[in-house]
Amino acid sequence: MADTSQKAPWREMGLKDSEYELIKERLGREPNYTELGMFAVLWSEHCAYKHSKPLLKTLPTEGPRVLVGPGENAGVVDIGDNLACAFKIESHNHPSAVEPYQGAATGIGGIVRDILAMGARPVILLDSLRFGPPDDPRTRFLFGGVVSGIAGYGNCLGIPTVGGEVFFARPYAGNPLVNVLCAGLMKHEDLHRGGAYGVGNVVMVVGHSTGRDGIHGCTFASDVLGEDSESKRVNVQVGDPFMEKLLIEACLEMMASGAVVGIQDMGAAGLTSSCAETAARAGTGLAIDVGKVPQREGGMNAYEVMLSESQERMLLIVSADKVEEVKRIGAKWGLHAAEIGRVTDSGNLEVFHNGKLEASIPVSLLAMGAPEYTPEAREPEYLKKTRNLRDEDIRAPEFGELKDILLRLLASPNIASKEPVYRQYDYMVRTDTVEGPGKGAAVMRVKGTKKGLVFTTDCNGRLVYLNPAAGAAWAVTEAALNVAVTGARPLAITNCLNFGSPENPEIYWQLKEAVRGMGEACRVLETPVTGGNVSLYNETDDQAIYPTPIVGMLGVLDDIEKRIDPGFKRPGDIIAVLGKVWGDARSLAGSEYLEIAHGMVAGDPREPDLDLARGIIDVLTEGAGEGVFSSAQDISEGGLLVALAECCVHGAEGARGCAVSPKALGCGEREDIRVDGMLFGECNTAAVVSFPADLEEKVSEICKRHNVPLSVIGSVQGSSLAVETCGGLRILEVSVEEILSAYKTGLEKSLKG
Repeated sequence: MADTSQKAPWREMGLKDSEYELIKERLGREPNYTELGMFAVLWSEHCAYKHSKPLLKTLPTEGPRVLVGPGENAGVVDIGDNLACAFKIESHNHPSAVEPYQGAATGIGGIVRDILAMGARPVILLDSLRFGPPDDPRTRFLFGGVVSGIAGYGNCLGIPTVGGEVFFARPYAGNPLVNVLCAGLMKHEDLHRGGAYGVGNVVMVVGHSTGRDGIHGCTFASDVLGEDSESKRVNVQVGDPFMEKLLIEACLEMMASGAVVGIQDMGAAGLTSSCAETAARAGTGLAIDVGKVPQREGGMNAYEVMLSESQERMLLIVSADKVEEVKRIGAKWGLHAAEIGRVTDSGNLEVFHNGKLEASIPVSLLAMGAPEYTPEAREPEYLKKTRNLRDEDIRAPEFGELKDILLRLLASPNIASKEPVYRQYDYMVRTDTVEGPGKGAAVMRVKGTKKGLVFTTDCNGRLVYLNPAAGAAWAVTEAALNVAVTGARPLAITNCLNFGSPENPEIYWQLKEAVRGMGEACRVLETPVTGGNVSLYNETDDQAIYPTPIVGMLGVLDDIEKRIDPGFKRPGDIIAVLGKVWGDARSLAGSEYLEIAHGMVAGDPREPDLDLARGIIDVLTEGAGEGVFSSAQDISEGGLLVALAECCVHGAEGARGCAVSPKALGCGEREDIRVDGMLFGECNTAAVVSFPADLEEKVSEICKRHNVPLSVIGSVQGSSLAVETCGGLRILEVSVEEILSAYKTGLEKSLKG
């Protein structure tokens, strides 16, 4: 029987009693301390996906452009012209909660190495961040440290941070979310994989030396945060971006030399995961001697070396006749390139320390043998209250209040300009950034072609909290529309599923429903899931975060010169809405307006019209190709009025005002239409476009061809945003100067309380 005392070593390492019994049963003996530690890290939630793997299997992962799907270091998508893009998003939430600078910095380092391991040169970064209320002192501390860590590491690497998002809400106060996306470019023939193929091939460690930092980091990431979280700073890795820069160049050169058979990042669980996973993929074994691993601290034992998560290290499987070439390249870049073992046919991971056997475990058991859990799923009790939002529960604003509401929304930290964040990032380094932070999706050129790649991240946790399936579908839909308004065709997604404890039936229900909604949206929009990350146990003192399934979307522009941006371009252009703006009380569910103006997080968000969204994407991409649109902006946070205000903010000189009327959207035709629902509702499958008046017929033809409603609502004119009712009464007029002031200063003012 297992030791039931509170100090049982497997418990201290994060394993359940039942898991320890399973290890003994399958191993046929008691594991020693080193082996137990290896099981603990690879059977952690962070590495084994014990509660999410059955759900992830339901997501669509294949498509005509997918070259590599889930299961490798990153997904890879064909972008044409014999080129491919590797991209992936991952989390570093728990480390950032206790050590925000290093937590965020090493999150950057880890995701960059995942892209490198596919054979691609990392070329862009995006960050998706969630914090508590901005006027809270701890939020300001975490926010400052995380942003500085991203800037400090990414800027030193010379990889531009070109976009992302920041969202503030009370449920993230104790547990911030730090999700980072990286993408890289390669030729098809340069694709590499993380497999330990070829018995007799050599196992090598390249990069930084190994220390005691980050031991049990993935175990720490697989537990809830509590009062003792500050004491777990030792579990957070320490980054060295200059070393990582050298590692990137060295590994690219080593792969180009033909020496590298397999390559794997040493991230979570360090040497244990990289050895076990590469051997498991290839169906081989490894025999390594940790005494040969370069170490920066004296007296390290096998347990410490195998579990260390020291950064800037890669595991390479090298052809036996190419070892000296790898060492030569390593020396050229000032890096360790140490031979530590061989590929075997044993099927075991055998760990020696100066010749003495310290561990021997079947790699299939270690890497793939963790139990899978399907716990009880129960609809949360809170939904009985939040769903019961009636039309009469929301006081309709007087016309005279609309201006103040708009300015408050524009100044909200969730909508206001994120320039205080991105001005700390070098987003123009490498000179390929065409559209950086501040205007929605990021656009980068692909040198040597006419192509452009478009990236965005998206998720409104409030919507997922109120309706997980609909909210996750909205995350996919809004990301796709955010890409499409540039004129790009959405290709695929990577996801990062951030949730509380799956052992809570209500949290597991959120996760299950969100995966269902995400899968449905991806199937209809033809954007397969190429990989990603699951981050569970994001809660503090029984307070879970909003369920936040972040979507990172990749799109491609065939001709970057035909891209569109959100800013109005010329006076007299027609302004129209593609799609459907509901304008009823339900469209206000989970909206920024409902929380800012009424202090409510409530309602039952309707699911996006996925067929309509697909049609809008077709209209936007076809229209961009034919050059008919002057501008385009998707309608999301803040609704139609905020989307129009953002078009004014980014407008060309002399084209920053507009006059619109909602009558073309059905105002007055239905009894359930509300002025605030029409102007501020967010659950709309729609986008705002502008175009020259003489192209209206052509735009109409494109829309009819794709069954997309086209509603002309006004024109670009003047120096203010003006709204008239169906009867011609002007109910709102706000100058562009006032819009700019609220939008540009809102975040800084919020952070100052």
